[in-house]
Amino acid sequence: MAKEVVAKIKLQAPGGKATPAPPIGPALGQHNVNIGQFVSQFNEATREFNGMPIPVVISVYGDRTFSFEIKSPPAAALLKEAAQVAQGSGTPNKEKVGSVTKDQVRAIAQRKMKDLNAREIEKACKIIEGTARSMGITVQG
Repeated sequence: MAKEVVAKIKLQAPGGKATPAPPIGPALGQHNVNIGQFVSQFNEATREFNGMPIPVVISVYGDRTFSFEIKSPPAAALLKEAAQVAQGSGTPNKEKVGSVTKDQVRAIAQRKMKDLNAREIEKACKIIEGTARSMGITVQG
């Protein structure tokens, strides 16, 4: 018989560097989940992301056990890494902070494809290009 899901928790935590501090500790603590066990399993599973924010969906069951599903990093974080900028522009329509190539956009779209609302890679590229524009990052050739 399948376990009953009591709660689903959606968080973002730094890959490979999560700690029991907020937001993880309070979110799991209110459901009586072993926070240390989650943190160690999450850090082990996301070691290669090295501090990049990673979305995770945690399913908490009636017997206080849990399982989690790791999503791909946010498009904004991947674009900042590709453009080598610290943050996006405060006024993206006037001030540009960096640029990425179409090939970099395509690579990001392929990496995020399973989490995007698109069936074709060209449409996924359009979504990523829109995110880049809203951050003040130009897409070149």
